[in-house]
Amino acid sequence: MVRFDGIDERALAALARALAERVREDGGVIYLVGPLGAGKTTFARALLHALGVGARVKSPTYTLVESYAAGSLTAHHLDLYRIAAAEEVEWLGLRDLASGVQLWLIEWPERAHGALPEPDVTVELAHAPSGRDVTLIAASRPGESWLHGLDVVSLQQQVRADS
Repeated sequence: MVRFDGIDERALAALARALAERVREDGGVIYLVGPLGAGKTTFARALLHALGVGARVKSPTYTLVESYAAGSLTAHHLDLYRIAAAEEVEWLGLRDLASGVQLWLIEWPERAHGALPEPDVTVELAHAPSGRDVTLIAASRPGESWLHGLDVVSLQQQVRADS
């Protein structure tokens, strides 16, 4: 587990870019958890751009799924806020999308518990007085390797370099 307290939007984007470097070749599943406005889509957008998605990264709030070519993998960004029951995920045709190396970024995964692949990493975002609190939790061996060495010092250096 890696935790960042009170980070701003630039630092959140830097964290997403740092994670993108670790998932670039492997693909996997990242759950994005938190209340409305906590930064789930901001995180996903920064990660996708870091993977080389040059197109506009739209929030999938109404389409539910947006897919992107991201280097050697295909990234699927899901927003399940509008899903009322896990059974509705079947209607999205996710199995039809799952070919080759895939990265799944899933917002509101708790709305489809049991109908989704298990995460490699869960990114928990929360509002904080001075920004956002972010906790990354590994749930697999690949997830553990992605988080290994991800620390506040390197994040701060990356944010300063972007300024």
